[in-house]
Amino acid sequence: MVKWLLRRCKDCGKYTLHLDLCPNCGGNVRVPHPAKFSLDDKYVKYRIPTRPEEDLVLDLQKERRKD
Repeated sequence: MVKWLLRRCKDCGKYTLHLDLCPNCGGNVRVPHPAKFSLDDKYVKYRIPTRPEEDLVLDLQKERRKD
């Protein structure tokens, strides 16, 4: 398993190798790398909420294009 060393501060946006706090502003740091992508993701339905309002917006946009 690869352990990411690079961190990015949530407050100032600067990159650091410190694991807990940003040396510049003292803010919290996080791993800036995206999660692994898999086509066989069994839990996608739990992570990505379905939003029916998106379907409504798409329908409205299609109607506007027809006019």
